Amino acid sequence: MGVPKFDLPDEDIKKWLNQIALICLSDEFQKLKTELESMYGQYNMEDVGLTAFQDALYAFLAEEDDERTTQSKVY
Repeated sequence: MGVPKFDLPDEDIKKWLNQIALICLSDEFQKLKTELESMYGQYNMEDVGLTAFQDALYAFLAEEDDERTTQSKVY
């Protein structure tokens, strides 16, 4: 698996990766991931850890996107 190609400047990619790293290291993210792993494990899903990680990350990124959208409408 390689690194996907983006048409973004390196600075923007670094900011994006920093944001993701901060999310993944947060207590809230770890708690959600653990809860999802527990739920997914009860349903015998495959790749429980990976799926829980992906879903938790998606939830946090979507939440931040919603917050940005809401803030831009206020201004």
